[in-house]
Amino acid sequence: MSDGFATSVKAWVADNLPEALKGVDIGMYGPSSLEPEILEAFELWRRRLAEQGWGAPTWPEEYGGAGLAGAEAKIIAREIHAAGSMNPIPFLAGMGVTMVGPTLMEYGTEEQKTRHLPGMASGAVRWCLGLSEPNAGSDLASLATRAVQEGDHWILNGQKTWTSGADKSQWCGALVRTDPDAAKRNGISFLMLPMDQTSIETRPIRLIAGESPFCETFFNSAQAGADDMLGELNDGWSVIKRLLQHERASQTSAPPTSNKVEPLQDLARNYIGLGPDGTLADSDLRSRLADHLMDAAAHTLTIGRIMAEAKGGNVEVSATASILKNSATDVAQDRSELLLEIMGNQGLGWEGAEFSGGELHSVREWLGTKAMSIYGGSYEVQKNIIAKNILGLPETTQKG
Repeated sequence: MSDGFATSVKAWVADNLPEALKGVDIGMYGPSSLEPEILEAFELWRRRLAEQGWGAPTWPEEYGGAGLAGAEAKIIAREIHAAGSMNPIPFLAGMGVTMVGPTLMEYGTEEQKTRHLPGMASGAVRWCLGLSEPNAGSDLASLATRAVQEGDHWILNGQKTWTSGADKSQWCGALVRTDPDAAKRNGISFLMLPMDQTSIETRPIRLIAGESPFCETFFNSAQAGADDMLGELNDGWSVIKRLLQHERASQTSAPPTSNKVEPLQDLARNYIGLGPDGTLADSDLRSRLADHLMDAAAHTLTIGRIMAEAKGGNVEVSATASILKNSATDVAQDRSELLLEIMGNQGLGWEGAEFSGGELHSVREWLGTKAMSIYGGSYEVQKNIIAKNILGLPETTQKG
């Protein structure tokens, strides 16, 4: 990659990034809690990025992207991060840019692509996914939500849970049962439907960590158009397997959203102090901290190797995403555990003036990372995928 592209990106970011956004984190699921002037700045930044096609830079230009290679997209992300900011579009699009969009490009009709992809790439349209149900979590194929075709519409009835951003989304991609008599993986389809229907009810779920993106979603004779099925009738299992591969890939390499993330080793020096020999005073913690930093570096280098093997193009999403998903989970959970240990009593606060904002955030982050080994397919589900599709071990769960 020529230095000229990096130089031009750096200059563009310097000219277009609103000063008010430097160091501001949009939050994992949207900017709703930010001040009005910051929201206005984020909207301006979103529009400018969308005009460049940089919300989803590797997507074709006709679908709202910039038609760039993966290496170029990485430079854009690096320069935005170096300027102290982030690209808000993948967050504002919900599940659109990272999951639904890439799957739509593989399985969608040209009309579906033209209708949906530009809104995702610009961050103007937010998507959620109706997958898990109260009785169908990791065993997703046990879902019971039904869809029956009536004329030029599908009528949906059932309940989904853990639907991230359902209360803020304009569209939903839902996995539904369309043939109740078929084997459970063979009678499932993937439907796309608008969320602005009185027949769809969302109820936010509050989590112990505080603010939550999750909702219960109820379909009470909700409608999807007959042409809103992604992929073939009763072949939704193929579609969702591919979509979940894209999800796992998106969860393996997300960089910090601002430049305010302080290295663990610096925090350890500040909270614990150094011994007479200039090393961290707690030798056991020093050893475990070194192990963690090596694991984090190895994870990052593995992602870099996969990018390099792609020879500058888009990385092929495969079962290896399951390895990186579990690796990313280990690194994130280990970091949060070590951070609370380093902070000692200051890492146990929930509220109060005696705790800094960073300390209070760290407690919530620690609780939040516990979910990483569950969402996006549990840690154990990823191990099954690795065993079957990479190691070639016998199927031990169920066929399909």
